Amino acid sequence: MVAAQAPVLTAPVNTEGQAVYENVCATCHAMPELTKSPPIETLRRMGPRAVSHALTNGKMMVQGATLTPEQLDAVVSYLAGTAEIDNSWIAANTCNAQRSAVDTGNPTIGSFGFGLQNHRSLTAAQAGLTTAQMGKLELAWVLAFPQTANMRSQPVIVGNTMYISVVDSGQLFALDIGGTSPCVKWVYEHDVPLRTAMGYHTLADGRNVLLFADAAAHVLLMDAATAEVIWTATVKVTSVSNVTAMPVLYQDRVIVPISSGELNMGAAPEYQCCTSHGAVVALDVATGSRVWVYHTMEDAKPTTISRVGTQQWGPSGAPIWTAAAIDEKRGFIYVGTGENTSAPATDSSDAILAINIADGTLAWKFQATPNDIFLTGCMAQPDGPNCPPADSINKDWDFGAGLMLAQKSDGSDLVVAGQKNGVVWALNPDTGALVWNTKVGPGGAMGGIHWGMAFDGQRLFAANNQSTGATADGNAPGLHALDINTGNILWSYLSQPDCSGSREQDIPSCARNYGMSAATLLVDGAVVQGVNDGYVRVFDAQRGEPIFSFDTAKTFTTVNGVIGKGGAIDNASIVAANGMLFVQSGYGLMGVPGNLLLAFKPAP
Repeated sequence: MVAAQAPVLTAPVNTEGQAVYENVCATCHAMPELTKSPPIETLRRMGPRAVSHALTNGKMMVQGATLTPEQLDAVVSYLAGTAEIDNSWIAANTCNAQRSAVDTGNPTIGSFGFGLQNHRSLTAAQAGLTTAQMGKLELAWVLAFPQTANMRSQPVIVGNTMYISVVDSGQLFALDIGGTSPCVKWVYEHDVPLRTAMGYHTLADGRNVLLFADAAAHVLLMDAATAEVIWTATVKVTSVSNVTAMPVLYQDRVIVPISSGELNMGAAPEYQCCTSHGAVVALDVATGSRVWVYHTMEDAKPTTISRVGTQQWGPSGAPIWTAAAIDEKRGFIYVGTGENTSAPATDSSDAILAINIADGTLAWKFQATPNDIFLTGCMAQPDGPNCPPADSINKDWDFGAGLMLAQKSDGSDLVVAGQKNGVVWALNPDTGALVWNTKVGPGGAMGGIHWGMAFDGQRLFAANNQSTGATADGNAPGLHALDINTGNILWSYLSQPDCSGSREQDIPSCARNYGMSAATLLVDGAVVQGVNDGYVRVFDAQRGEPIFSFDTAKTFTTVNGVIGKGGAIDNASIVAANGMLFVQSGYGLMGVPGNLLLAFKPAP
């Protein structure tokens, strides 16, 4: 089979595009680990659609607004080329008639947390895998997708059907995963990049649907059988609103947490920083119309004039990155917020919120870290006119991990949240009062607890992403098991760098970037964790001992003939079903792009 791969450029297409990149973009993208910006190698794998969207309507639109149309075209061509995605592999891998129909029924993987409480735990019966089998896995097949750098969206699995989105290309695939190799049932192509994990639901009329959002803050409800879009709703509450967490369907409401890209924009000296804030939007599932909106703060107002003469605004920030947990008994939605992006600081930033499902009013809030004002670009240019005031802690200690409703041994509930300062918080769900908190490791803008934890009924599993190696007090990136009743750490596994063999060429940051950012997964008595350096590791949940490890950060022969290479494992990119473990490898924001879906099965 002929390999199909969008071109990855090794030389400038034109000097004008190179000059634009060096003058406008390289300040941040040349220092990815400092500025949280993807390096040029990642940009060149994302494809022209994703790069163009970022500069015109996405995170980089402030920088893109300074460019002429000709300069925009030139820098997109320089970074990502102009070729369309080579989709020739799809026709060669289309399912035959026996495998073409999508499966229906209850999903194995149908939401971020596999349930409204976000425990991220699968039984052996649900996954088709036992703890013993999880320790003896072998690679079954590898599928690669052209022109993407970020395998970051948790798929849906219903029977033998996997729905998986390739975010950079804007493609959503329905795959059959029931045979010795996968095949394509259908593919949907969106006009902008996709963004969130997908949910799977059955409506009152029996129709099975997919629910997700794109990079332009549109929520889509799609027929899972036909890929027909039933409705699309814009959920922006400010001009730069975004959606990062998976929308959740509960009863007749679609609950959508709202984030923002403004923390990437505000450091530009000419930018009027900052006016956006987080929110939760509730939509009617039948029509997509808004039912209510909860705002994390009041609208921003003019404050002062910066030293370069631009108007400054505030308060702003407290975006919501976290997947929401639903408390059916109390009628609450639990979400966590991020930092402020301009002064004055608010009591809603870096906080945990309980919101009434019925009307969107606030039941209670708990602020974990006050006075955290932060802008990503100021990590490289801390003296910028919009950068946080001297009295701000300036830490970026937001809540990014999905909130969880967990149960103590006496049956009482806890709201559990992981923060980017490396702290796990447990609160009383009725009042928001603190029950316990435990620091599992150091934190930072790229550190701490990022995407999601897992819970087995007794132990809470939290991964820490501190990525600069061990600190003076012995802390390092790692995975930790906590007693749900007390927060006491039961065991810890500290990650270590691996630059052996060819890994230093495959993972240039292997000595520095080996934290655990990805959401944790529990299968039977095994804990599965992705690592920034490309490893997927499996641990015994009781003892914390590694029982399986596999390096995905290399080049593989793929079943569809597309050139495939793995990279960092991040976001909610690992799931299990039908006796298989599925791992997506490649996340450019963590410095190591990739384009792989790997399937593992128990060894004979």
